[in-house]
Amino acid sequence: MLPTTQLGTNCGLVVSRLCLGTMNFGEPGRGHQGDWTLGPDEARPIFKAALDRGLYYFDCADVYGIGACERVVGSLLRELVRRDEYVLATKISMPMGRGANQKGLSRKHVMEGVDACLERLDLDYIDHLVIHRHPHGVPGHVEVPIEESLEALHDVVKAGKALYLGASSMFAWQFAELQLTAKMNGFTPFVSMQNHYNLVYREEEREMNPYCTRTGVALMPWSPLARGILTGAYKGGFEKGSTARSQGGDRVRTESLYHGEHVFPIADRVVEVAAKYGRTPAQIALAWLLHKPGITAPVVGVSRVEQLDQLVDATDIVLDADDVSYLEELYRPVENLLSIGFS
Repeated sequence: MLPTTQLGTNCGLVVSRLCLGTMNFGEPGRGHQGDWTLGPDEARPIFKAALDRGLYYFDCADVYGIGACERVVGSLLRELVRRDEYVLATKISMPMGRGANQKGLSRKHVMEGVDACLERLDLDYIDHLVIHRHPHGVPGHVEVPIEESLEALHDVVKAGKALYLGASSMFAWQFAELQLTAKMNGFTPFVSMQNHYNLVYREEEREMNPYCTRTGVALMPWSPLARGILTGAYKGGFEKGSTARSQGGDRVRTESLYHGEHVFPIADRVVEVAAKYGRTPAQIALAWLLHKPGITAPVVGVSRVEQLDQLVDATDIVLDADDVSYLEELYRPVENLLSIGFS
């Protein structure tokens, strides 16, 4: 069974050691990930297997499938498990339509967005409400005063619509500013940071990870397997994708996230170390991440039950120090993706 862990040291919520990302569940063909989306009948055995193995922490977002993900996730969880036996996170702020106020973290969109999430999920409350980006980090939206966003989120918590708040990719100084502003105004602080961190993108080790570790904020990295690069899905190059995701429209997004000559040589070393341990590359990449400081519950994505089993088993792997050094030594710094675009 998967072990449990406290979600950082600033709240009492206990979660499974892995969080199941649900971006690939919803309505096939709908949303930016539609060409590799699984419908409810394909998702059901994965959800059941997760729960059977002690993985009861699920992460989704309003923008995944433009609402379809939340509908499927909410329906399956209601079908399979009692409300007090799972923890659900969802995210708001990304565009949900063409309207000027259908995105961002203005008071209007926070209130309307949360209500829409609850309606799609068919729930009374969200365990863990995550802002998908900083209030100034949503493409095409105005720079909302952070006090407005923080007060609106605080009111959502006080209304009982969300129990805890989390944040996702932004600069460390931006996150520190949000936390300090919340503290100064008596607003609800963030207890988690869902950031971009894995063996081939380690820029978060400079500031965000140490800041969160020092202040008790749970780190929940997204893309721990680098969108399939660290599983061997790309076979040494972006043009060599071997899965529906790596061959579809998502490849463009993957290429935009991973730069530098170190990417595929590191992936090759993951394959090499995996052979040494008699494990899969995905297991080795996840084992490396799980033993980094402050990592609480990486957000993992799977499309088959056997993939889930491998990742659950990876929580027991302890890598030798020499192997950790071998995996890390080829990394070369790259420009922070937030500086040049959108992480």
